Amino acid sequence: MIRLMIADDDHLVRTGIRTILTSAGDIEVVAEAGDGRAAVEAARRHRPDIALVDIRMPVLDGLVALVELRRLNPAPKVIMLTTFAVDDYVDRALRGGASGFVLKDSTPEELIGAVRSVADDHAYLSPKVTRRVVDGFAAASPDPDATRLVAGLTAAERDILALLAEGLRNSTIAERTHMTEATIRTYVSRILTKLGCANRVQAAILAHRTGLLTPDDTGR
Repeated sequence: MIRLMIADDDHLVRTGIRTILTSAGDIEVVAEAGDGRAAVEAARRHRPDIALVDIRMPVLDGLVALVELRRLNPAPKVIMLTTFAVDDYVDRALRGGASGFVLKDSTPEELIGAVRSVADDHAYLSPKVTRRVVDGFAAASPDPDATRLVAGLTAAERDILALLAEGLRNSTIAERTHMTEATIRTYVSRILTKLGCANRVQAAILAHRTGLLTPDDTGR
């Protein structure tokens, strides 16, 4: 069972999200909060696996709460929830260690899928958000610092990073490379450590910033 916390200052929104997620059967909402500070305290008390956090909240906004949530021990994985696919929000959230970004107009199936994906150690970006992120990388010049970090990887690690940056799951990467999932997990862990990334999303962003793959490689 996936233990989840919902943080949103709109009670009706929280109720709707809770109804959708609990209908999945494998998700349990263990806590709710109406502001960022309450979200951090609720996470400390209830220890959810995942926190679904609205960006625009009183007391502490979701982006500040994200940073504090990621400092907890154990720290929940965080999916940011918002009405706006604003580039600055996306960038700050992903740099802050968010494992996912979902828009409030997402379908119930997408919301449930996002939670399950993040619970399974995979990053999730709403398709609308992904398009903005990829377009942003296409317009930017390669980042020298990112390029230097990726150059420190072995050839095999760079190959795995490129596949990871396409948004592929470990099982799919294993099929593509003819390795076991356990081997891929080891590679991914080593890559994250070498790159100083908190999660797969940050590693994927870094890969894009080096020009390691083009927007067309994402298949989107």
